[in-house]
Amino acid sequence: MIPYSRQNISEEDIDAVISVLKSDFLTQGEMVPKFEKAVVNKVGVRHSVCVNSATSALHIACLALGLGEGDILWTTPNTFVASANCALYCGAEVDFVDIDLITHNMSADALALKLKNIKSQDQIPKIVVPVSFSGRSTEMKKIYNLAKKYNFKVIEDASHSIGGKYDYEMIGSCKYSDITIFSFHPVKIITSGEGGMALTNNSVLAKKMMLLRSHGISRNQEELVNNSQEPWYYEQLTLGFNYRMSDIHAALGFSQLKRLDSFVQKRQEIARYYDDALKDLPIILPKKSPDSAYHLYVIQIDNSNTSITRRTLFEYMRAQGIGVNVHYIPVHTHPFYKQKGFKIGDFPNSEKFYQNAISLPIFSSIDARQLKKVVLSLESILLAH
Repeated sequence: MIPYSRQNISEEDIDAVISVLKSDFLTQGEMVPKFEKAVVNKVGVRHSVCVNSATSALHIACLALGLGEGDILWTTPNTFVASANCALYCGAEVDFVDIDLITHNMSADALALKLKNIKSQDQIPKIVVPVSFSGRSTEMKKIYNLAKKYNFKVIEDASHSIGGKYDYEMIGSCKYSDITIFSFHPVKIITSGEGGMALTNNSVLAKKMMLLRSHGISRNQEELVNNSQEPWYYEQLTLGFNYRMSDIHAALGFSQLKRLDSFVQKRQEIARYYDDALKDLPIILPKKSPDSAYHLYVIQIDNSNTSITRRTLFEYMRAQGIGVNVHYIPVHTHPFYKQKGFKIGDFPNSEKFYQNAISLPIFSSIDARQLKKVVLSLESILLAH
């Protein structure tokens, strides 16, 4: 089976992990700070905080920004559930902003209209979480300007997007966000096995997130309440979590980061191949984006030019040994969120996109033979209908 995505592990990656396994520290050693510093230097941001998943990063980012009971977070329905769940972890409420049908990201125009139609001050979101779907940045500059106008904070969920660019800057620079989130899950651009990262240019937010990732405990003399000189002394200053990344995971992430540019370049080459090879089929291709990291390559069935259904195409491709996938079931349509009052029809663009979307295989180690098989398989079924 050709998967829709998979990790690319080199001997250097393996050696990096083995080196940690042979060292004195499997966790809370030197590798996490080393990985954090490397990402800071790569994307041009001031601070980074490694954690055990992007979900954990979203959670502590919300807490650091003061999200709590009585507050509202807005995100996009076209995302994994973690982008919304992070608000509920904090006791806040969730609402959604529909997507743009060209970019499949949160529509800045829809956000502006939703904000304009707010009837009372307490309906303004405390945090907005735009998601850079598939590796393409959202219209962050427009969202940033709205944040200044309406006084909300921005967490850019760039779980798909490390290595991509926006407005001549690396995604993750936090030029237009308070905090940016990366994911290092195995299907992402680079992996640490499991892991995530929160990035910010605000030192206060960085300190809060560092505290929250490790039980709320500090040994820093400048932060302690009691003036103790005992070398073993520490204090719990807030209610935190065990969200630390281990040195084993950080070593893999650090090693993978060295190949980030080549991974992104390969994914962009694959996207260009698909753009050219599939252009005459009855499908809608994703908008070309030279700055995208191309975590996903998502096509849509063109119902005006073919009678084939998404399910038929999905099952046919799987039967051919091609692991296509679907991203994403709109968050507001899940039973859990329907119980909160959301319903089908609330966000029609997200629902329309979902109905016809299929993610094709795209990963850095895919070869020409596998790519040709994907194209020929699509041609054989789509041209027959």
